[in-house]
Amino acid sequence: MRWKTLLTICCLSWCLTTQAEPRELQISVGDWPPYLSQELRHSGVIAHIISDLFAEEGYKVSFRFLPWPRAYSAAAAGKFDATGVWMHKGEREADFLFSAPLLDERFVFFHLKSQPFDWHSFDDLAGMTLGGGLEYSYGPDFDAFLAKGKVHMERVSSDQQNFEKLLKERVVLYPQEINVGYAALSRHFTPAERARVTHHPRPLLINRSYLMLPRSLAGSEDLLLRFNQRLQAFRDSGRYDRYFQDLQAGKYMLTEEEATQASTE
Repeated sequence: MRWKTLLTICCLSWCLTTQAEPRELQISVGDWPPYLSQELRHSGVIAHIISDLFAEEGYKVSFRFLPWPRAYSAAAAGKFDATGVWMHKGEREADFLFSAPLLDERFVFFHLKSQPFDWHSFDDLAGMTLGGGLEYSYGPDFDAFLAKGKVHMERVSSDQQNFEKLLKERVVLYPQEINVGYAALSRHFTPAERARVTHHPRPLLINRSYLMLPRSLAGSEDLLLRFNQRLQAFRDSGRYDRYFQDLQAGKYMLTEEEATQASTE
């Protein structure tokens, strides 16, 4: 009888241990600071939100940073439980289920404080020289305005280059997503240089981005439902907003010691 008792105890212990350990989710992502980056605490604010949302549902998330095309294709093939974050496009619905909006990307015009600026319509920009990204779309409305030739956009390959041109007054405005822009300023410029730059509060574009779950995996619909319900609870409680307050306060930046440790791992 003793061996039966021992066997029962071992089985119960194994079951309890199994129940206590959260299931791990594998999520493919691309590098997009300050939202997703291996060089930031919690892998960036959006990674942090995703991790905490799923943790509330009993899951542990592991992020795999890949080039964006590979992050998409591997998830579409069912090699990952989800991929993030992406704008909605109709052709993507063949491969994925879309979550509720996870991120509102707010594009604004950055400018120097020494050059006050206001605008109400794109025509107010006529005659100005703007910075811009190579092969970059700023939404159909602003792209159509650029095509009219009423402004001149000098396109370069990086945020750093665009802000350098802004600081040297070679361009008057630089349109960029607000948090991406300020992350670039924090990463590449001195406090004195950053203090010279501000943005206009009126957005020129608001994009919504989503977590996508592959249709090829049987559990995606249930996982999506749980994710969406938890995301709404975070929004309703104000918890969602606090992540972005922490982002603005610089709490996702690694210390020098943390950055050195991360680079050696």
